[in-house]
Amino acid sequence: MKFLADGIEEYSEAHTEPENILLQKLNRETHANVLNPRMLSGHLQGRFLSMLSRMIRPESILEIGTYTGYSALCLCEGLAVNGKVVTIDINEELETLTRSYFDQSSFSANIDYRIGNALQIIPLLEETFDIAFIDADKINYISYFNLCLDKVRKGGFIIADNVLWSGKVAQAELKKSDKDTQLLIEFNRMVHEDSRVSNLLLPIRDGLMILQKL
Repeated sequence: MKFLADGIEEYSEAHTEPENILLQKLNRETHANVLNPRMLSGHLQGRFLSMLSRMIRPESILEIGTYTGYSALCLCEGLAVNGKVVTIDINEELETLTRSYFDQSSFSANIDYRIGNALQIIPLLEETFDIAFIDADKINYISYFNLCLDKVRKGGFIIADNVLWSGKVAQAELKKSDKDTQLLIEFNRMVHEDSRVSNLLLPIRDGLMILQKL
């Protein structure tokens, strides 16, 4: 489900800075050769993540859900000197492709790419993060949020993708039949009511929940 008319979306993209050549190549290859290319952040959301990162100038970023690496590369664009992105994905089948793009980028030394279960890996991380980006299996969003809240510094940010879930969260007839929709409704309600964070839900692409740790 699109939340903007095609003309408005096209106009927005036309008046947003373009992807760099490497991101364009990764975008094309993901759509041509990888299952579920809609999982890729894409041009507009990618530029938003890059801009947010450049505004914050993080020293450390945690990403849950690497996919083919597009969003990680966008987030890297705002890293402080010698900053680091720890990105975790459970799908080892995409590792070769994803690593090849990380290696081609100017951020290869800044990316710590791990294959495995994020629920097991995150508690072992010793870093304190400035930004955490959640874009993985929806069933564990609440668990990821709680783990990230422990790892993000005071004043830091947690960003959760896909929180509008193609508009299903606002469609009452689907709330009882779709488990992922139910879980995202619960996640959105929970973080909205959580006094430990301030929150803003932006209808960018499939919905971004931006949370700041208080």
